[in-house]
Amino acid sequence: MNFQETLDYMFSRLPMFQRIGSAAYKANLDNTIALCKLLDNPEKEFKSIHIAGTNGKGSTSHFLASILQSAGYKVGLYTSPHLTDFRERIKINGNKIPEQFVVNFVEQYIIPETETKLELSFFEMTVGLAFKYFATENVDIAVIEVGLGGRLDSTNVITPELSIITNISFDHKSLLGDTLELIATEKAGIVKQGVPVIIGEQQEKSKTVFIKKAAEQNTPIVFADGIYTAQNVQHKNNDKLFLSMDIVRRGNVVYNNIESELLGFYQQKNIPTVLCVIDELKKKNYFITDANIRTGIKKVVATTGLLGRWQILNNQPLTIADTGHNEAGISEVVSQLNSTPHKQLHFVLGVVNDKDISTILDLLPKEAIYYFCKANIPRALNADELAAQARKHKLNGKVYSSVKEALKAAKQNAEMDDLIFIGGSTFTVAEVIKN
Repeated sequence: MNFQETLDYMFSRLPMFQRIGSAAYKANLDNTIALCKLLDNPEKEFKSIHIAGTNGKGSTSHFLASILQSAGYKVGLYTSPHLTDFRERIKINGNKIPEQFVVNFVEQYIIPETETKLELSFFEMTVGLAFKYFATENVDIAVIEVGLGGRLDSTNVITPELSIITNISFDHKSLLGDTLELIATEKAGIVKQGVPVIIGEQQEKSKTVFIKKAAEQNTPIVFADGIYTAQNVQHKNNDKLFLSMDIVRRGNVVYNNIESELLGFYQQKNIPTVLCVIDELKKKNYFITDANIRTGIKKVVATTGLLGRWQILNNQPLTIADTGHNEAGISEVVSQLNSTPHKQLHFVLGVVNDKDISTILDLLPKEAIYYFCKANIPRALNADELAAQARKHKLNGKVYSSVKEALKAAKQNAEMDDLIFIGGSTFTVAEVIKN
């Protein structure tokens, strides 16, 4: 098979949560364990950092990979979902996995096993592929992002150097639970015996869950926002636009004017988490300088290729895309939209069909003009249904046949001092970036 034929096989033959939702979710690790055994347990051949959380785990993963690369390490990075290219999920030092490695892996391991006994999901297969690639290429360390939850996620077969949980919010309630305590319990499932755990945010509903889990596993726990905080958070235009902040530890500024290519103000929560992780890595004799930290944070997009985080697509009119898609993520997005100067907001909105979106719709600005659309995946909510639900929340606009048509209409209607925003789901943003 060539690469495109391999992708077609993967997408058509293997259940994929990204496309079909909960039907692809499996409530055990049996398949992943069996696949890793078939692959000679590559997950044991490299060191790793494991990252879970409702929001921020993608940005945090990329920040860490970028800093470690800046420090001279050979760094694997596994994230999901991808936006424009399947190979975004698996990278070493910012370079995507080669097409031929994917083809060879599927032909050698996946097709024979899928046709006989292992009914692999798309995600299980992708995790095995990433682990095999990182082991084959002998990475110094791999940053592994959890796909969904933690306890039952396919990535949860590794024993990492550190475990990280960025934060807890409502998402995938049908699979992870309908209370923050239940969701926290699922996320805490990545905590391993004796492996230090860093929690990004101290939250009343989840803090006790994490402390109890750490005690059960006899491992130290650190709450990052109790160590580092950000202040003077603002955008600065030097050679290009950056997010700038000072980082404070115990009342003292320890990083003055630290800059990031990621422009979302919500990064002020992720960067303190990253700094705590670096502190823990230094205890494990990783050599990382302050210059490595500054460079890694500042050049994270250039170094890792991260897309879709408060990404500016155009300046006249200002056009921004962001993948925030749950209650906490949308809340951050709306806060930043409100602080971004504009005359009229044009909001291209598409969501998935397996979530209760009423709380999200409640958060969205009533004065915006909406362009309701459906991303080209089975999980996407029909645009007419989205518009009907939105009208109940006093959100008004028109329905469009595709994301592309919705954005085209927004561009035609917007004046130069207006703001166009594209969001609601990762897949809506993906189609905009592709085009």
